Amino acid sequence: MPERRSSSEKQRDGSVGLERKITLLNGISIIVGSIIGSGVFVSPGGVLKYAGSPAAALVVWTLSGVLCTIGALCFSELGTLLPASGGEYTYVLQAFGGLPAFTTLWVNVVLIRPAAQAVVALACAEYSLALLFPHCAPPHPAVVLLAALVMGLLTAINCYSVSWAMRIQMIFTAAKLLALLIITLMGLYTLVTENGGHLADTASAADLNSDWQGLALAFYSGLFAYGGWNYLNFVTEELKDPYRNLPLAIWIGLPLVTVVYVLVNISYLVVLPADLIVSSSAVAVDFGLRVLGPLRFLVPIFVALSTFGSLNGILFTSGRLFLAAARESHMPAVLSFIDVKARTPKPALLTSFFLSLCLLGLDIIALINCLSFALWLIIGAATAALLRLRQTHPHVHRPIKVPLVLPIIFLACCGYLVIVPLITDPRSTGFGVLFTLSALPVYYAGLYCKNNSKAQRVSRSVSLVLQKLLTVVCPNCPNKEPLLLQKQ
Repeated sequence: MPERRSSSEKQRDGSVGLERKITLLNGISIIVGSIIGSGVFVSPGGVLKYAGSPAAALVVWTLSGVLCTIGALCFSELGTLLPASGGEYTYVLQAFGGLPAFTTLWVNVVLIRPAAQAVVALACAEYSLALLFPHCAPPHPAVVLLAALVMGLLTAINCYSVSWAMRIQMIFTAAKLLALLIITLMGLYTLVTENGGHLADTASAADLNSDWQGLALAFYSGLFAYGGWNYLNFVTEELKDPYRNLPLAIWIGLPLVTVVYVLVNISYLVVLPADLIVSSSAVAVDFGLRVLGPLRFLVPIFVALSTFGSLNGILFTSGRLFLAAARESHMPAVLSFIDVKARTPKPALLTSFFLSLCLLGLDIIALINCLSFALWLIIGAATAALLRLRQTHPHVHRPIKVPLVLPIIFLACCGYLVIVPLITDPRSTGFGVLFTLSALPVYYAGLYCKNNSKAQRVSRSVSLVLQKLLTVVCPNCPNKEPLLLQKQ
């Protein structure tokens, strides 16, 4: 294995590249902070509605966390086997080649990542403005403007310094955990002082259903709330000692989130009746009205802090996906360039920001619903890549090797989550299928431009202008660790 060089040695010889600055604690904060956004505060009623009963809802929350932990463990094998930025894109590329990898990239960078960033930014803006508009909804233009400013601020910080971005991630992760701890303690207090509260009432809400379709949708809602469990794999290249810290961060982060989610939902069920949880558009606000009294204004602050930290985690990891794709010539080369001083992927971060900005005025939730199946298709493809690499590289040293049954179980669950929307919502899923297939002409157009001398001259000219404007250079000292470790 090539010898590693320290950051100071790299700086002395003038080389530029991504640096390993992300510690174990930073890694845990990326996982926890990216997962916990606005969902657990605003709309946990979806799981309860489709699960059929409070007990079944708590089982769904628990099993969703267990399933995501299994997926994260599978990804820890991939992340230590292929210690480079890019997440699922990198894994599919190594296992199946360029076209399948570009398809996963296309869906992620054009819509899923920008849309997720826009949704979280809008939630952050809306709950921040709720303090100024306590008796009515804030004006939509003000929400959009503040969302754009929040995204711009976090993008600027991520461009300026990895260390500052990680400090923000840790601070706001701690803040949201504190907020959820307060909700949990208030729920436990009510549980003890009011003989179980509403949890003692076994009657379910009138419109709950518990057929197989409802249960599938309950798991869909629960798993959506755990979105972000795989984000640390997008920055493995910058993680200190990834062979130790990646799996350790997963083992700490995912169980922590699962326990927090279950306890918070128990608190909601203790304080609020099930039918109110199902019908409420902001469960935490209703919870605050019941138990916090004059301190109920803290709930919008909790949500704003939580979404701010979640947005930072999504932005940080999204930039690395653009960078990884550009290094493989699946996106313009300038997106792989690194800031000379900050050692951050500035062009990739700015591109991610501008794509999100374009989506702020659209019906983003509808777009995400159309492509939810594609998200699980991508995760399933990455899990299949694990099985494929075991077949094609059976003797390669794997620092972590999960039992074969785990990726098989997780792949089967991913298949289930891809098939269910085809049955329950074929119209929206059909749009998602068409959008996914639209990657094919784009991929072949990119191949044509790659072999066209005129297109290459234009690309080099644009890259040169952007290099001067953004003070970025092509990294001449990329991560030198081999993607597939040498045989022992």
